[in-house]
Amino acid sequence: MDILTHGLLGGTLALSCSRKDEARPAATVGFMAALLADADALIQSSADPLLTLEYHRQFTHSLIFIPVGALLVALILWPALRKFGQPLGFRRIYFYALLGCATSGFLDACTSYGTHLLWPFSGERIAWSIVSIFDPLFLLILAVTLIAGIRWRKALPARIGLLLAAAYLSIGWFQHQRAETTIRTTILQRGHEAGSLTVKPTMGNLLLWRTIYRDDDTYHVDGVRLGMGADRVYPGNTVPAFLQSRDLPTLATDTVMDRDIRRFEFFSDGYLVLHPDDPGLLGDVRYAMLPTSVRPLWGIRLNLQQPDLHAPFETTRRISRQEIDQFIGMLGGAD
Repeated sequence: MDILTHGLLGGTLALSCSRKDEARPAATVGFMAALLADADALIQSSADPLLTLEYHRQFTHSLIFIPVGALLVALILWPALRKFGQPLGFRRIYFYALLGCATSGFLDACTSYGTHLLWPFSGERIAWSIVSIFDPLFLLILAVTLIAGIRWRKALPARIGLLLAAAYLSIGWFQHQRAETTIRTTILQRGHEAGSLTVKPTMGNLLLWRTIYRDDDTYHVDGVRLGMGADRVYPGNTVPAFLQSRDLPTLATDTVMDRDIRRFEFFSDGYLVLHPDDPGLLGDVRYAMLPTSVRPLWGIRLNLQQPDLHAPFETTRRISRQEIDQFIGMLGGAD
């Protein structure tokens, strides 16, 4: 989830549990604490581009890190709040920081990227795929209620905001079930078998969904539009699944590139394809600009001439006016 929404949820939860004379500092502490988990983005290496992918949404987003992260936030903010005359003792600061930190991993698990909530006890990446990584309506709900609560110094608006946010996520879960049911019906009608299936909302809404499933060695990508009436499937494109033995037969095992491919495969949950317009780019087919596109948004650059060098990570987020019009059309349920 985007960093602003993280902060808003943490601040709203802390404010909802605050005393009247602690409303503003509580919201501040909760907001700041909710941002701590994404500090893992600072774990980078110029020599190893995939290092940040391995650690992003890992230990800092786990349940076991929450009390540790809250302690770090409290130690940092305690002297700052005292300097500005805020009436909060260390225990209260820690309490609000604990609430803020508790929201980070949960909110990211609601998206489709995958979060290591159970680290170090499990390497499973939990991804419920019920809300987009950026959803303006969800953000607006939290922003309006948090600002109202801070202005009036009351917990009630924040509590209302949390109820509305929970209701919105519940709608996302319901829409996810609808989209999955619709695409599974389509898969049966096509005579296919889904060896793996991913269903995820497109950017900023819960109406238009992207589905990716694998039948034999081919990925099928479709869009599903969920309205008040009948659901609609927008047939998309297909792309061969990446098979290293077929696509890179000369690459020796246990080289740096071979290990990087395996690391990227774990990050991508196995959804690897060669970019149809750039065969040298091994991409994650789960993410594209259009719900029906098989052109990945990012991937690693393969250089068979230098198999003992780390693979660079590249993004391809360009979108044309025609693609924007297509997306808007599908979002509106157009033919």
